[in-house]
Amino acid sequence: MRLVFAGTPEVAVPALDALIASDQHEVVAVVTRPDAPAGRGRRLVASPVAERAEEAGIEVLKPAKPGDEDFLARLREIAPDCCPVVAYGALLPKAALGVPEKGWVNLHFSLLPAWRGAAPVQHAVLAGDEVTGASTFQIEQGLDSGPVYGVLTEEVRPTDTSGDLLTRLAFAGAGLLVATMDGIQDGTLHAVPQPSEGISYAPKIEVEDAKTDWSAPALRVERLVRGCAPAPGAWTEFRGERLKLMSVTSAGPDADLHLAPGEIAATKKAVYVGTGSHAVQLLWVQPQGKKPMQGADWARGVRIEAGELMGE
Repeated sequence: MRLVFAGTPEVAVPALDALIASDQHEVVAVVTRPDAPAGRGRRLVASPVAERAEEAGIEVLKPAKPGDEDFLARLREIAPDCCPVVAYGALLPKAALGVPEKGWVNLHFSLLPAWRGAAPVQHAVLAGDEVTGASTFQIEQGLDSGPVYGVLTEEVRPTDTSGDLLTRLAFAGAGLLVATMDGIQDGTLHAVPQPSEGISYAPKIEVEDAKTDWSAPALRVERLVRGCAPAPGAWTEFRGERLKLMSVTSAGPDADLHLAPGEIAATKKAVYVGTGSHAVQLLWVQPQGKKPMQGADWARGVRIEAGELMGE
């Protein structure tokens, strides 16, 4: 089939690569978000998908909005059979959805209808899911509500960050997306409506959502840190400045630590913070304006005083 691929971030690149390598399909163009400012100089930078497409000599379309008439006109000229999508980052209007004969097919990183929305992997980690996965489905006007073509499952490991899990799903999902394109082309695969039960939503995790509540149980604090890594990053306040929490681990209920929520205790080799249940150990942190460092090194540098609290 003639394909127009829509995607923007690095997580979409494995799927684009897999479709380019396919013998059954031709990626004739790529749709991605416009160049965005990045770095200290805030210069405009192309998306990872745009860079990969340009390397492969594929036409790149960067509409400000996918409903722009110039973009729709070019899409009609290209006349794709199908448009596979991975993390494009913009809502597709009805006018765009009607262009390809076989529609737009999204690779979504959850087992639909669970975790519909922008941040399914983060919410799976935050919720403590033991298994998640990826789904391919036909895009319609609703939020990730279209009929499903195929799924795969992936174990959520106890130490997984959202970044770890998303990387694995990106590569496994690339194969699922190619298989879905193959099945649509030869007519052996038909989408099945999503069940009406088990629906949950995964809105974008904002910076304020990533603030640590030290009165919460240790397990919830640990999940917050893993679920918000690498972005937006769990954080707290210490002596009036923001401290990013990059990695923590439970000290365990049997540890000889009796700390109030937010209370800090430091030894020569470790630093601990009390929670609503038992303490957690800060493995890696990043002070405001500085590079990441081991928690013990940070604690020695700031010279923790007895009774000091996080979050203040």
